Amino acid sequence: MSSNTDFANITIVLTGASMGVGAATARAFADRGANLVLIARGQEKLDALAEELDIGDRAMTAPLDVTDIDGFDKLLARAAERFGSVDVLVNNAGFHARGAVDWISAEDIGRMVDVNLKAPLMASRLALPYLRQSKRPAVINVASLAGRTPVPGSATYSATKFGLRAFGLALAEELRSAGIKIASVSPGPIDTGFIMDDIDTVTDLTFSQPISTAEQVAEAIVALIDNKTLDLPMPRISGYLTTFSYLFPRIGRALRPMLEKKGRRTKQRLKRERGLQ
Repeated sequence: MSSNTDFANITIVLTGASMGVGAATARAFADRGANLVLIARGQEKLDALAEELDIGDRAMTAPLDVTDIDGFDKLLARAAERFGSVDVLVNNAGFHARGAVDWISAEDIGRMVDVNLKAPLMASRLALPYLRQSKRPAVINVASLAGRTPVPGSATYSATKFGLRAFGLALAEELRSAGIKIASVSPGPIDTGFIMDDIDTVTDLTFSQPISTAEQVAEAIVALIDNKTLDLPMPRISGYLTTFSYLFPRIGRALRPMLEKKGRRTKQRLKRERGLQ
């Protein structure tokens, strides 16, 4: 999937921008002429990305934790003042503490809820007054296949991504007459540090699905702004599988051992190829 649409004079607010899907998305929008508000917790990585993009005053970096809602509100005002508009919000920042619920801390459970669900919901609300004044308004949420079917070993993460998708679908209905596009992309495993740096704790079930690149997800995000899709699984075949297993949990449970076996093989192959064994 690709989009060559021009985004000149369109301001994109992008969370989790400094690496992985966020950085790939920044590159995709930069190549299309957009103004970029790049948000992540680390200034150094943001500065490195801005230098790489080499788009001068079209890039604005903001070292900010997405859970700092007051800071986010003030940032939107600064972005609108600097660029003249806030047109698109991409809720990409995410946090995943992997493992069974009784293996991870209550604090990490709360952090997943705060980063993956509470922050994008509140950010979307804060962005709405700006989007209502935009000629090309959109909110794109980066969800997950884990938000389409329950994933054991990722219960809280799965719950937050389910919630993010539900919010997006409901908000799309609320704003239908306003012409504000609300959509979610739900990738499976992505070849980024988000899972590859923590490969041993990633569930085997996750690796049973085809692996996307950060660039593929970025192109999907760009395309969602103007197309009619509201909920995009990646790849689509995995979307069908997750829907099937959600609607027929007994069959999904029966298929799980086969999928986990496939995922273990993929994980071992990746570890060999990347010298992680």
